[in-house]
Amino acid sequence: MKKIVVMASGSGTLFRSLLESDIGSQIVGLVTDVPGCGAIDIAVDHRVPVVTVPFHDYESRSDWGVALRKKMLELDPNYIVTAGFMRVLDADFVDTFPNRIINSHPALLPHFPGAHAVRDALAAGATVTGTTVHLIDHGVDTGPILAQESVVIEPGVTEADLHEQIKQIERALLPATVSRVINSDFSKGSGEAQFS
Repeated sequence: MKKIVVMASGSGTLFRSLLESDIGSQIVGLVTDVPGCGAIDIAVDHRVPVVTVPFHDYESRSDWGVALRKKMLELDPNYIVTAGFMRVLDADFVDTFPNRIINSHPALLPHFPGAHAVRDALAAGATVTGTTVHLIDHGVDTGPILAQESVVIEPGVTEADLHEQIKQIERALLPATVSRVINSDFSKGSGEAQFS
């Protein structure tokens, strides 16, 4: 059985979807940078161990990155899933877990990378957006794409409502994609061509 650690910073709705999917029993820990976030309550309810590495407890981003990497190595996961984790992972962290960090992003990459993807899609006048599940590399939302699903942007939709529409799709697409990846043992591969 593969061991999965989930990283989250917010309410934990994507984390809950993972826990309630067919891979839920393989989730061995939650790592968060936000003490008291909703994801922690969900972890406690499901008896999943929680590791908190608060960003503001460290003098620099580099120091925080070292601590985060150390904590993750102690958990020794086969795969890491970032589900609403709102910090960029540094190169040393990514290199420690090559082809093993999976992220869900609320846009059809390569369009609208970054932290404000839904807002950016609306500001650009896009008529379609969606969600992308991808591997994390050294860039911001630039890693190999594993799966995508689109959402039509209806006229007059608010940012909050569009984000919720995307989240509904993410809650199904992310667990399904993670399940496919861990069952194919993608970490031994060398590129997206090995996962189609």
